[in-house]
Amino acid sequence: MTDHHSDKAALRGEPGYVWRSGQDRRLQMIQQWVSLDNTLILDNGCGLGTYLDAFAPFTSQRFGLELEHDRALKAIPTATGIVEGVGETLPFPTNTFDFVFSNEVIEHVQDDAKYAAEMVRVVKPGGRILIFCPNRWYPVEQHGIYWKGEYKFGNIPLVNYLPTMWRDKLAPHVRTYTKGSLLDLFTALPVTIVHHSRIFGGYDNIEYRRPKLGKTIKNTLYAAEKTPFSVLGISHLLVLEKTRKA
Repeated sequence: MTDHHSDKAALRGEPGYVWRSGQDRRLQMIQQWVSLDNTLILDNGCGLGTYLDAFAPFTSQRFGLELEHDRALKAIPTATGIVEGVGETLPFPTNTFDFVFSNEVIEHVQDDAKYAAEMVRVVKPGGRILIFCPNRWYPVEQHGIYWKGEYKFGNIPLVNYLPTMWRDKLAPHVRTYTKGSLLDLFTALPVTIVHHSRIFGGYDNIEYRRPKLGKTIKNTLYAAEKTPFSVLGISHLLVLEKTRKA
């Protein structure tokens, strides 16, 4: 299994290149909160279409939005339609989708408040939005840092524990969220919070290299999701429902 990164890693993050246990676990989480059967779906920042492909057994109505042209082209076979654009100005009518999905994207956009508002606009009243995004208190910044003007790809420990001013100088290319800062994006919007939690990752690379150790780490951390140690999770899981009066 090769670790690799694209020339857009700093600006856009890395898309899902393969489907592994971490992605499968997230799919199960999605199914816990969203009915996928015959659902009209928008993957808002779909990358290579990894999740759109995973949604295929449930529905034929799968649309993706992707900014990067090369990624959008590769995603075409996974969806009913792929549109190139940015999440802050979605090219869809109001009240279109039953489900809007955002997987580790909101931290990369230019204006996360507009991105949030657009997801709420295009989802139908009674429809749901599900977001995975980085947790500020995860001990490792996974998006690399800028050091002396150069981008350093990789997992950098403790960056997100620095004061915000210093943290943002090292990682100006990506946001990370506390629970409060994430929920604040939706305070004035016509949605209710259905669920919020913090989850740990798949750690598939570790399991691939050292299966017993990987399984032990995963089992321990997944159990920790049900304890106060969940505050250290890698990502937020936020589920919202648009109010029917909107």
